[in-house]
Amino acid sequence: MFKGILIEKDDAGYRANLTDIDEAQLPEGDVTVAVQYSTLNYKDGLAITGKGPVVRKFPMVPGIDLVGTVEHSSNPEYKVGDAVVLNGWGVGEGHWGGLAQKARLKGDWLVPLPKGFTPKQAMAIGTAGYTAMLCVMALERHGVTPDKGEVLVTGANGGVGSVAVAILAKLGYTVVASTGRAAEAEYLKTLGAAEIVDRAQFSEPGRPLGKERWAGAVDSVGSHTLANVCATTRYRGAVAACGLAQGMDLPASVAPFILRGVTLAGVDSVMCPRPDRLEAWSRLARDLDPALLELITHEIGLSEAIPTAAELMAGKVRGRVVVDVNR
Repeated sequence: MFKGILIEKDDAGYRANLTDIDEAQLPEGDVTVAVQYSTLNYKDGLAITGKGPVVRKFPMVPGIDLVGTVEHSSNPEYKVGDAVVLNGWGVGEGHWGGLAQKARLKGDWLVPLPKGFTPKQAMAIGTAGYTAMLCVMALERHGVTPDKGEVLVTGANGGVGSVAVAILAKLGYTVVASTGRAAEAEYLKTLGAAEIVDRAQFSEPGRPLGKERWAGAVDSVGSHTLANVCATTRYRGAVAACGLAQGMDLPASVAPFILRGVTLAGVDSVMCPRPDRLEAWSRLARDLDPALLELITHEIGLSEAIPTAAELMAGKVRGRVVVDVNR
């Protein structure tokens, strides 16, 4: 038996509880991992609270991230004792995830724990930080370099936003951070933001084209925010879009794309091919200051994950939440 959060849905309703789980209940997979840490991401918040249709089958252990050591393996890539990381692949949605003390997974979904990171640091980065790195890589591929001008990061207090600000600043970009929490300005400046702007200027319906400002942007918000960011991006700039905190809609015009040549680059971290994952983790080891992870992150125990998920959905959580599943 081991401890885990189990989400169930039946005639009695939708519920998430911390409970004892029999190892025989674990799903199929060729690698069994003794989990050390997981995380709480926006998607995990949706799953635990039931505020979004994230979970695709029941019962389900949530948690789209995990780090741990291999306990059993029939996969030739991994042996007992190997330290491994998992992000995405539908884990925590259609396959039991990381918010438990054990996980059974497909070895193809795993990557080795990058040298230079402790298990806790790897989860301080987690899917949010790995997604932020994929966004930065997307901007680079589309020619957004530090000399081109300011780069905007929306949802800057969130997990993706916090890591994106830190990475971009270290790479020499002039970073403008958008947030609805003015009290967090000093936190964002410590991460490297040169300027803080109020998210309200992006969150309402705007014009098809606005004054050109951004050479690039990382957006985890979607909806009117993403539309307004695109409308104010400079000629041949690029916007990396990876989230939908404001909504799934995109009430935008084609004007920025056909009149200014703006690129809207979609960034998916869930099914991202393994070579890109390995590159992103390699870049994180090089381009993210590990000292900032302590500032970005706070740790909770597994027993605190359910109430913290509610706080996350209420917009009361800053940065990254690391979950020690063994306390």
